[in-house]
Amino acid sequence: MKPITKIKISLITILSTCGLLVAQNNNTIIRNDLKSFYDAQGLEGSFSLFNEKDSTYLIYNPSQFKTAYSPASTFKICNSLIGLESGVIWDENFIIKWDSVQRPNPKWNADHDLKTAFKNSTVWYYREMARRIGGKRMKAWLNKAEYGNTDTTGGVDLFWLKGGLRITPEQQIDFLRRFNNYKLPFTKPTVDIVKKIMVVEDTLGYMLRAKTGWADNELEPSIGWYVGYVETKDNTYYFANCIQTKDFDKAKARIYITYQILRELGIIPKDK
Repeated sequence: MKPITKIKISLITILSTCGLLVAQNNNTIIRNDLKSFYDAQGLEGSFSLFNEKDSTYLIYNPSQFKTAYSPASTFKICNSLIGLESGVIWDENFIIKWDSVQRPNPKWNADHDLKTAFKNSTVWYYREMARRIGGKRMKAWLNKAEYGNTDTTGGVDLFWLKGGLRITPEQQIDFLRRFNNYKLPFTKPTVDIVKKIMVVEDTLGYMLRAKTGWADNELEPSIGWYVGYVETKDNTYYFANCIQTKDFDKAKARIYITYQILRELGIIPKDK
């Protein structure tokens, strides 16, 4: 399948011959057929993508597009920006010493710098950085950046995990677009450092920057995120994949499904 192109129609809804591809208005494409990727993993969820060149949204499960969820570790993108801009850390090599507390993820049980803490989603590093930023300064930066609902209730080092902060897939994409295009209230050196630590793949054909997130909930399905963007030679595609499940063993599927969809849409090669 070729990369997404803009469909110019008005209020008329057009169904494909299989009844699964639905296009609505002049800048949104609803792809109900992408449900198969979630069904194959036994998951509920949604996928949202913005084609920057054509200013077109492609969405699976639009009922979740404006539904707010805890950002969990996807907030590490914003937290990194605030930590750098406020001066509590000064580059990607800034080390915070491990407190010697043994945690379930063995990769966390060591000293970390910003780049390894981001890569390994090291919760204790970001909680400590948030404490150093402080509640008033953190709230002020969230307001300036217009990140989600900007709610920092629940503790300065927990509000994005178990507190009041919420963000929708639409807001995730909006934040990523402003981030990539230097339209957030952070200096270019700060943004460039975070761009560097976000790189997942850097190939001749495309560059992928992304972050996972997992909001654990004992009573309801947990929320799994994979958000980011793909830069090709002539376009940028921003995505937000949000899954809901009670099975932590399915957490890796948020990344797997994203790659399947990006291949299906022709944004990355099918042999990747």
